[in-house]
Amino acid sequence: MNKVPMTVAGEKSLRDELNQLKGEARPQVIAAIAEAREHGDLKENAEYHAAREQQGFIEGRIQEIESKLSGAQVIDVTKLPKTGKVIFGVTVSLLNLDTDARVTYRIVGEDEADIKSGRISVTSPIARALIGKEEGDVVGVKTPGGDVEYEIESVEHL
Repeated sequence: MNKVPMTVAGEKSLRDELNQLKGEARPQVIAAIAEAREHGDLKENAEYHAAREQQGFIEGRIQEIESKLSGAQVIDVTKLPKTGKVIFGVTVSLLNLDTDARVTYRIVGEDEADIKSGRISVTSPIARALIGKEEGDVVGVKTPGGDVEYEIESVEHL
């Protein structure tokens, strides 16, 4: 099985969701199914069918999370030596050489990516272009809007 890189925060988030699903959501839906059964005829019981559907979603999500966690390689970037190189988990500050705009991204696992929060997936085009480069390097990134050149201003292990 291929190991999937994940940050410490990403793993904690998945574990928290898993605990919530197993500890709260699953027992609630089981109780809802039991209550709906008491209402009699299951063929025409919308509450029962809705609860069963919800149970299917919950069980599917539990399996998905457990699978992701079993294949996760948790990387704590704060424990790695600071070399100035861009690696998984670092926070990179970039200068767009065309527009002089500055952006900061944290390179995270696919499940953790959220561009609005400044977290980009390690498999994204910009992250793939940055991995292995160092502070001061100029990196060309192919984007849907054309090629963009960035200068790596800083690499932080946060």
